[in-house]
Amino acid sequence: MSNRSQRAAKAAATTRRRMLQAALVTGGSAAVLAATSQLGAPYIGTAKAEGSTWKVQTSWPGGIGLQIFKDWCATIVEKTGGELAFQGFGAKDVVGDFQLFDAVKNGVLDAMNPFTIYWAGRMPASVFLTSYPAGLRNPHEWDVFYYGLGGLEMARELFAKQGMYYVGPIHHGPNIIHSKVPIRSIEDFKGRKMRLPGGMVAEIFQDIGAKTTLMPGSDIFPALEKGTIDVADYVGPAVNYALGFHQVTRFISMGPPGFMSLYQPVDLMDLTVGDRSWQALSPEMKQFVEMEVHVYSDLHHAAIQKADQEAWGKFAEAGTRVTRLSERDVEAFTKVAIPRWFNWANKDESAARVFKIQLDYMMSGSLGYVTPDAVAGQELKWS
Repeated sequence: MSNRSQRAAKAAATTRRRMLQAALVTGGSAAVLAATSQLGAPYIGTAKAEGSTWKVQTSWPGGIGLQIFKDWCATIVEKTGGELAFQGFGAKDVVGDFQLFDAVKNGVLDAMNPFTIYWAGRMPASVFLTSYPAGLRNPHEWDVFYYGLGGLEMARELFAKQGMYYVGPIHHGPNIIHSKVPIRSIEDFKGRKMRLPGGMVAEIFQDIGAKTTLMPGSDIFPALEKGTIDVADYVGPAVNYALGFHQVTRFISMGPPGFMSLYQPVDLMDLTVGDRSWQALSPEMKQFVEMEVHVYSDLHHAAIQKADQEAWGKFAEAGTRVTRLSERDVEAFTKVAIPRWFNWANKDESAARVFKIQLDYMMSGSLGYVTPDAVAGQELKWS
């Protein structure tokens, strides 16, 4: 990278949060979306005559999540001087959500922006690359894992075995639960027909008595409308309101104050690229994409959180009521979750390696979420 680009990168890193804060204060979501054309990795266009266009599909089916994603994609061509462009697609535009993995692996798509939790059935370790029940609770804790404790390198190793390059995690916020009946304790999930993303999350809700079913987010509204399910987890308030969940449910179930979601408090997305598309980039362009995704994560998260605050009022006007679980429920839920943590960690050596880093962090003086007594009798096959 040239000296000019290096200076621009330093300036962008110094000012991005200041500009984002100003955008949120003065213009709300629209200003944040406009900021995506100014913030991010610096202009890195080279003298290459030919450019390439990546087909990139997100798991967002609508709402502000899809809007932010498509607006961000549209900024790439200018930032790279035409050397790289992103053609953004919404959920199901090219393939179904659960077909994204194969579509990128086989070259139907160049890249994907999925909810990372979707691949637990293919790579057990990936269940620990995003939020899981009673695990790491806050966005900064996941940043510590990825950028301080080796999580990013582990994720890249996992996806490299599948012929893909994991660029980085993308924050959006916690998931919440919508229901047709009030959920005031974990006992109220017993017998409920509930949509969940599968994997460990579904197993833990099954352990407390829910009848779970797997479906992508775009199928939730019709399933609630038809009565196929009566409880559904999905993302945050803004997107869920845009998808019409207030029309087919009456309640939102939350954790105790300050603990928005017991089961997925930091639901991560990511950008993952097919190896052929990734290797076709110059070293400078690879660095640009990595920097851009890191900055986009901040923008994406902030804009969605701003929209979520606005959405709470809309739900209240629609008559939706919020119920909260108790600290006693947190303790009971954690007790159920811990054996499942170890079951998943013991599925293969990679899963055990990733989980061990997080377990040590959760048991450390920094967090203290897990005590030695809580994991007594649990063992890892690999350590």
